[in-house]
Amino acid sequence: MENKLNWLDVLQIAESLVEAHPEIDPLTIAFPKLKSLVQSLPNFQEQPGHPSNEKILEAIQQSWIDELN
Repeated sequence: MENKLNWLDVLQIAESLVEAHPEIDPLTIAFPKLKSLVQSLPNFQEQPGHPSNEKILEAIQQSWIDELN
């Protein structure tokens, strides 16, 4: 059984985005689109009390960039 991800799993989300969307340059993605991509990951599940915010999305985007370098 695959572990579920939530907004606090920044590095694991970035790794999943690299695998799921190799065609996307994370430097060019807007936060609303990033949020949608994360929510569409098959192993992502939001937890009550842990919503996304700009700081989390920024950390995911930076981790995604780092994963590609």
